Amino acid sequence: MNDIEINMIEDLKKSIQLHSNLKENPLRESLISEALANKEAMLTQNGTLATWTPAESTGRSPKDTYIVKNPESQSNIDWSSPNNIAMNPETFELIFEDALKLMAEKETIFTTDRVIGADSKYALPVKTITNQALSQVFADNMFRPIPKDINQSIFADEEFFLIAFPKDKLDKSRYKGLLRELPNGETSDICVVADLDKKIGIIIGSSYMGSMKKLMFTVMNYYLPLRGVLPLHCSANEGPKGSSALLLGLSGTGKTTLSADPNRALLGDDEHGWSDDGVFNFENGCYAKMIDIKPENEPEIYHAVMHKADYKKHGAIIENAMVYPNGIVDFFDERYTPNSRASYPLTFLTNIKESSKSGHPTTILFLTADAYGIIPPISKLTKEQAMLWFLMGYTSKLAGTETGVTEPQATFSRFFGQPFMPCNPNIYAEMLGQKMEKHNTSVFLLNTGWIGGSYGTGSRIKLKYTRAMVDAALKGKLDKTDLVSYDLFHLNIPIACENVPSEILNPVNTWESKEGYQKTAEKLARKFSDHFDEAYGKQNIDPSIISQCPGK
Repeated sequence: MNDIEINMIEDLKKSIQLHSNLKENPLRESLISEALANKEAMLTQNGTLATWTPAESTGRSPKDTYIVKNPESQSNIDWSSPNNIAMNPETFELIFEDALKLMAEKETIFTTDRVIGADSKYALPVKTITNQALSQVFADNMFRPIPKDINQSIFADEEFFLIAFPKDKLDKSRYKGLLRELPNGETSDICVVADLDKKIGIIIGSSYMGSMKKLMFTVMNYYLPLRGVLPLHCSANEGPKGSSALLLGLSGTGKTTLSADPNRALLGDDEHGWSDDGVFNFENGCYAKMIDIKPENEPEIYHAVMHKADYKKHGAIIENAMVYPNGIVDFFDERYTPNSRASYPLTFLTNIKESSKSGHPTTILFLTADAYGIIPPISKLTKEQAMLWFLMGYTSKLAGTETGVTEPQATFSRFFGQPFMPCNPNIYAEMLGQKMEKHNTSVFLLNTGWIGGSYGTGSRIKLKYTRAMVDAALKGKLDKTDLVSYDLFHLNIPIACENVPSEILNPVNTWESKEGYQKTAEKLARKFSDHFDEAYGKQNIDPSIISQCPGK
């Protein structure tokens, strides 16, 4: 650390200790009671906490999310990525000053000490500082207790400080020309910023609880690759014989549904690291989407959030869902936002691996929901193909039906988590290839989307077939199956899969118009090629990976 960094940390620690009403590591029950007493949340009939954010905070604020551009770290970060928005160190110092002023003004300050990472060797200590008891309940749900052997962590002496004042706003006039200009010409009064060298994160004005979670995820995704650990935006589970599997996919691809397997213990649903020792969860809990959830479709998640308990023993938090005055919750009402969420500890689930650690993955599944009806239901990927699809992070979304447009929209999010992966892309891609090769990991591309035509004419692949393909991949049944090549997309398609009709495995067979299929396939391949050129044309990507891009 340089002198400025040391002074900022010392100023922060001093400001915390000088506060007249500091509550350090309060008990969970106490935090829940204070959140209710301060009217930060209300109780549902079953004892869960329910809260609502202002309208501008029903989701993340990506345009107000920054990384400080310091000389020490700037060469490691891909500043061409639209999500890596640079903030100069001088602006960060102003925000830090404002955070200290806010801290001094608050009636009460809560601090908690936790870690990110279930493997003690890579656990990052994090001190969360806020005036909101509910934010600390969320931190208690999502961040892990400090392990007894924290001293063996490579980050043992590198504590990260997370400062959160979600209900306050910045002075717009102070930051004119320094922060984002809004469409009306005013300056944004929200910031979510990480200084990766000073090891300080500050959230002011974003009440969305996911801002805390994703800031720390981004921090881990920067630190870990530099220490030989591949961070992944994925769910992970373990089979009865101890073999682990990773599932990567964007929203709507079925990641949550497919990772909840009664025959496999869940490590975690969202954030993991792959080290030389195996796989480990970053988190202590889950932050699940709740819109339209039904107990019969997602029994584990529903029970975790909605089980009846004394509110002091509960502590699950429902965010931005419809709750009636009598405490009844309606997860089907999306008038406020379709992005209703719930935070709860992993221990509220029944089928988990308590350590949240496992060995090296034998299988990795990349999930896509292809609404063009072109991508095969399952493909086995070579190392170079896996690195390419990891770089692309493809799925598709449907245009809003209110406009009458049903043309699918191709969506690319590098590493299936672009907003949270700050390093140069070759770092993550090369690490995946090296680990695949070293640990003989099989990678499959699984399309949970459409066959028989694009959205509107084709149909969604039946869940029972998708589950059968997942089962075959996890049990190694596809490793020795004969494959046919699909040259336009550089994919290898199994000719057979147990409990799946062989005719659907090659999507061209399911289209009535073969000419229509070819035209649509060429159109989608061009989208891949164009996106690759735009995102990676100036990056140091190996030619053997580039050659596997559809359309090239």
